[in-house]
Amino acid sequence: MRLVSCLTVALATASLNAGLVAEFMSKSGEQRVSRDSLEAHVRELADTIGERNLLHPEALTAAADYLRQTWQQQGYQVTDQTYEARGVESANLEVSRPGTLRPEEILLIGAHYDSVAGSPGADDNASGVAVLLELSRLFVRVEPEITVRFVAFVNEEPPFFYWGEMGSKIYARAARARGDRIRLMISLESIGYYSDEPGSQRYPPLFRFFFSDRGDFLGFVSNFSSRRWLRRTVEPFEARSDLPTESVAMFSWVPGIGWSDHLSFWKEGYPAMMVTDTALYRTPYYHTAEDTLDKLDYGSMTRATEGLFHAFCSLAGSDLP
Repeated sequence: MRLVSCLTVALATASLNAGLVAEFMSKSGEQRVSRDSLEAHVRELADTIGERNLLHPEALTAAADYLRQTWQQQGYQVTDQTYEARGVESANLEVSRPGTLRPEEILLIGAHYDSVAGSPGADDNASGVAVLLELSRLFVRVEPEITVRFVAFVNEEPPFFYWGEMGSKIYARAARARGDRIRLMISLESIGYYSDEPGSQRYPPLFRFFFSDRGDFLGFVSNFSSRRWLRRTVEPFEARSDLPTESVAMFSWVPGIGWSDHLSFWKEGYPAMMVTDTALYRTPYYHTAEDTLDKLDYGSMTRATEGLFHAFCSLAGSDLP
C-alpha cells in the first residue's frame, strides 16, 4: 500500500580491484539476494560481536573489521574516514561502484553499524548493515551510469545522535566541503522486524488514520524537499517486490521522521530519505537487550533487499544485470 509521499583519507573514489572481482564472482556465481547471507551478517554483528559502541570499543573495532573484510572479499577497495570520539578512534567506512557516464554524481546508500548501550542491536541496526552488504555484493556486476557509494557510519546512537561526533554528521560535512555531488542519500535503518498482527504498527500522532495498523510493510520516509526522490524510489521497488510499502514526505521535526543518518545530509542541503521497518513504532524490543537475531523475519528482509536492489539500479541509471 502506497501513500505519497573521511573526511576521506583518500579523496579519490574507491575503485574495484578487477582481479578480486573476477575471483569473487566465479565463486558466488549468482545474482540473487541471499537470505543466508543476510542472516549470517546479522549473526556476526549482533551475536558474535554483540553490543558495539564506545562503551565497548573492542566490539566497535571488530564490527568495522568485519565490514572491511567483507567488502574486500567482494572485491572493493575500502576507504576509512577516521576521527576521535571521546578519546576513542572511530571510523566511517566507504566503498564505491564507479559510474560509467557521470561518475561525479553519487547515489549514497548508508547504514550505521553501532548499537545503543545495553543492546546487541539485531534490528537496530545489524539488519540495515546486512542489507547494505548484500546490496554492495549485488552491485559488483552492475554498471551504473552514476557512482553508487556504500557507507557504514559509526556513532549514530545516543549520546552522539544529532550532535558533533555523530559519524554521518562528520561524513556529510566533509562531503559538502569536498563538493561531492550526492544526488541522493538513502539511510537503511532497522529493516528486519515485521508482523501481520492487527495493531502491531504504531505511529506518531494522527498518522494512524492514514496508514496500515499491521507492521508488515517497509517504510520510505523523506522530507518535503526530497519527495520527488521518494516517488522515484518507491515505484521501482513496488514493481519488483511483493512486500507491502508505506511512504510519506513530512516535516523533519515530526517524531521519527529524521531519526537516523539521513538527517545529517538534510542539514548539509542534500536530498535524503530513510528506508525502515519504523523501529520503535513497531518492535517491542527497540533499544533493549532483547533486540536479538531470533526476532527478525529474514524472509521479509530478503524481499525488501530484492526490491531495494531493483530500485537502486533504477536510480543509478542501470538495468538489472
